[in-house]
Amino acid sequence: MQSHSQAENRPSVAIIGAGVVGLCTALQAQRRGYQVTLIDRGEPGKGASFGNAGYLATELIDPLSNADTIRRAPRMLLDPDGPLALPIRYLHRSLPWLMRFVAAARPEHVERSRQGLRQLNGQAVAAWKRTLSDVDGEDHLLQSGYLLVWESAQGRQAAIEHSQYLQRWGIESTLIEADQIAELEPALSTAVSHALFFPNAHQVRDPYLLCQHLFKSFEARGGRFVQQPIDGLKADTRLITLAGPKETLTCDKAIVCAGAWSRTLMNMTGLDVPLEAERGYHLTMHSDDIKLNRPVGSAERHFVMSPLASGLRAVGFTEIGGLQGAPVKRRFQTLLRNSRALVPALSRQSVEKSEWMGHRPTLPDSLPVISRHPAHANLLFAFGNQHLGLTQAAITAEMVVDLMCDVTPAIDPQPYRVDRFNTSTSSRDAA
Repeated sequence: MQSHSQAENRPSVAIIGAGVVGLCTALQAQRRGYQVTLIDRGEPGKGASFGNAGYLATELIDPLSNADTIRRAPRMLLDPDGPLALPIRYLHRSLPWLMRFVAAARPEHVERSRQGLRQLNGQAVAAWKRTLSDVDGEDHLLQSGYLLVWESAQGRQAAIEHSQYLQRWGIESTLIEADQIAELEPALSTAVSHALFFPNAHQVRDPYLLCQHLFKSFEARGGRFVQQPIDGLKADTRLITLAGPKETLTCDKAIVCAGAWSRTLMNMTGLDVPLEAERGYHLTMHSDDIKLNRPVGSAERHFVMSPLASGLRAVGFTEIGGLQGAPVKRRFQTLLRNSRALVPALSRQSVEKSEWMGHRPTLPDSLPVISRHPAHANLLFAFGNQHLGLTQAAITAEMVVDLMCDVTPAIDPQPYRVDRFNTSTSSRDAA
């Protein structure tokens, strides 16, 4: 098959992965004059992008690996309903990753990751506004605000200290009391003692509807979608060859945005990174009578509830469990129990529910890979945004396409380099 550049006299690029990062990247590449082919084994927007809370969590600037997480990990792992899970069946596979995760908790590594996350999150909303303005999708983004709630009065000092900490990073929040919470969110339990209110927080109306809008815009601009897995990836100085069961494609450049499946594709090019599939769960409840006005997170129960076009969605859990294996049913029961505790009306009426489990692409230092291949300038990577895939999708896309076009990104790309882990396929036992 001829490259698209030969056929149309325009440079061609293949974007591997049709989640929200891949869709934003495809649109960015089109804006720069590229003929773009989007490739995914599944339907656009149906992977991890489908199941998130729809909330741009720009206040999450601390990496998952830090001294507090390491200190609390044993207790969380022993709690069958706790926010952190490590299935025994997967322990032997995850040990190398866990060792790197623990090493990433050293203070100097935590500070580097925190700086990297703050850089991305600090420009996330502006990048989304640019992306959506370009595709007439501004109505998908809402400045809804966000509530982080505590049920125990003993958590008041923790809330104050957290607000002061975020203020030092330029993130605005206000401590509010039960009466103010009731005005903002009448459906919340009266057991909620206090909360931090983030007035500048944004959410999307629905993550899947957003992805559908992005995909339709991509197709309307001449983009091509090929639904197939990639069985072979070969790069040389001129062309990228992508082999699949339906067809083999050649293109001038390629960007891997395949989320938790990106590691397999990297291995085809002699690279390896310690990428893990972090399983997350959601429960979406459908009711016309029970509403929240904005996303609400529980500091004690470690989950988030968001009002979406598809229903009231509860999202939670960090389960280092790989790409295989069925969902753990008790996770959905825990989400339902926590949802009913925060929104008591959910216990008083029958509510239709849908369950979902997906795979977040997670690296030990909580930073994504936004980088060129060290040996092939025409092969790039944009993956590993862990819990912040939706939040960081638009700014990640701008950065990786800047790199592809030899434009200096607005954010220093150094912290996100693919070779920061110093691994190759010959050293996978160390990954």
